[in-house]
Amino acid sequence: MSHQNLKGKIAFIAGVGDDQGYGFAIAKALAEAGATILIGTWTPMVKIFTQSWEMGKFDESRKLSNNSLMQYAKLYALDAMFDTPEDVPQDIKENKRYQEASCYTISEVAAQVAKDFGKIDILVHSLANGPEVKKALLDTSRKGYLAAISSSAYSFVSLLAHFGPFMNKGGSTVSLTYMASEKAVPGYGGGMSSAKAALESDTRMLAWEAGRKWEIRVNTISAGPLRSRAAKAIGTIDSMIEYSKANAPLTKELMAEEVGSAAAFLLSSMASAITGVTLYVDNGMHAMGMAIDSPALKPQV
Repeated sequence: MSHQNLKGKIAFIAGVGDDQGYGFAIAKALAEAGATILIGTWTPMVKIFTQSWEMGKFDESRKLSNNSLMQYAKLYALDAMFDTPEDVPQDIKENKRYQEASCYTISEVAAQVAKDFGKIDILVHSLANGPEVKKALLDTSRKGYLAAISSSAYSFVSLLAHFGPFMNKGGSTVSLTYMASEKAVPGYGGGMSSAKAALESDTRMLAWEAGRKWEIRVNTISAGPLRSRAAKAIGTIDSMIEYSKANAPLTKELMAEEVGSAAAFLLSSMASAITGVTLYVDNGMHAMGMAIDSPALKPQV
């Protein structure tokens, strides 16, 4: 990403919990381009993440092209299920891992970032969770469905609503979606396909609203399957990756760095006229209408 210049830009990446996912890859690509990195980590994961970072477990993943290690200016505990302190249930407040954090709701984190750094330029939403993702949609409870929508889609709306006033004009945002938003992907259940469809629809509406209100661009990346810690919760991620490799135009496994590079482009001034877009970074899998490895295509003996 050396051809992109994000020096002087401040980026907040919500949803970095380890070095395996797309959030980390995007943070690294932005750091490579010179941006100052702020990280929002799920509150119960903060201690594990910071200890792993300090012990050097991520050092190999943090290496930049100049052999230095990616750094972050500050890490914030963040639970994007809650907009304000009043939204937090009592049992969560009393949880030991939450008591160790001074503030972790979206409004509190946005206010603290503004206090610490003034205005930021980049907002990245790399958050998704479906507690019933392994269930078929017909077997998904109302509670599980709404939880998937809340944590995977509305969380972006809330993040932008609270961070928008603290973003510079010409700022940009990126979220992460998946093609199950528009095509049936058996095994990707629990309301997650619905959440991704909502996220893409919200991207278009927020591009209009945030563009007119704050001159901020809003885009999303439809990324292919990645063998990340979070994706392993689906239970079929290995099969999804092999299916893509067998049927996509580009017969290779998608790398997190490829999504990171695409995000860095969308978040840079090189994409200054691009907003409201769902950009596919999936080896072309979204373009296919037929599974070429289907037994139905094999010659009949």
